[in-house]
Amino acid sequence: MAEYKNPELLVSTDWVLENKDKPGIKIVESNEDILLYDIGHIEGAIKLDWETELQDSLIRDYVNKENFEKLMSSKGISPEDTIVFYGDKSNWWACYALWTFKIYGHAKCLIMNGGRQKWVQEDKPVTRDVPASENTNYKVSDINLNIRAFREEVKEHSAALGSLIDVRSPKEFSGEMLHMEAYPQEGALRGGHIPNAKSVPWATAANEDGTFKSADELLEIYQGGAGLKPEDDVIAYCRIGERSSHTWFVLTYLLGYKSVKNYDGSWTEWGNLVQAPIEK
Repeated sequence: MAEYKNPELLVSTDWVLENKDKPGIKIVESNEDILLYDIGHIEGAIKLDWETELQDSLIRDYVNKENFEKLMSSKGISPEDTIVFYGDKSNWWACYALWTFKIYGHAKCLIMNGGRQKWVQEDKPVTRDVPASENTNYKVSDINLNIRAFREEVKEHSAALGSLIDVRSPKEFSGEMLHMEAYPQEGALRGGHIPNAKSVPWATAANEDGTFKSADELLEIYQGGAGLKPEDDVIAYCRIGERSSHTWFVLTYLLGYKSVKNYDGSWTEWGNLVQAPIEK
């Protein structure tokens, strides 16, 4: 059996239960459904709203450096803290939050394997109490844009036949479904995919209980099936970058790929761009 390249970045629900109250460890919950935190969460967990806190809706971008520092300070988080992320949807938004933290150079970031689903299924304790925290003076020391792709780079990468994977559902990839019914605010005028992209749905990397599949299974999906090599420059995209951040985490940390970028503009941007080429 192959092993994950960075197994220390995944922690179990049991580990979280045993270590959540230790100094220097902060548990962060980030969900697609922002109401889930309010009906019960891990004791001491800090709520992080992906829509209102991690993104700037005015310019449709992730939160800028100054606001990220203010956000972390208000949450009582320090740069030295070990952050354990978890959430719904097999950790979609937990991975997106971790990706954002990594852009701003936060060193110690972990994922609770299985996320909220596994914690609840195991009947582990939850609370509605919101933890009190003292403000910190969080300062970003490094910004890493090497893990983010922009549309012009994606255009060049596609034209050069670079490794490009679309992690949406097969019907979104084919253009049969625009995904506007469930997410009208994230819709695109056109269906299809970026030229030369391969379809590798994010969900193939997750088990039914929300945990990540084994290293052998992941190797079969991404190397055997999609033909991605560890030395490739890979760009992943979805609709708005949350599902592709899950794939980015798998490729970067579980399989050890050296150059993986998340195109968070994704299909909401590409599908609405004038003259941007698409395939169906």
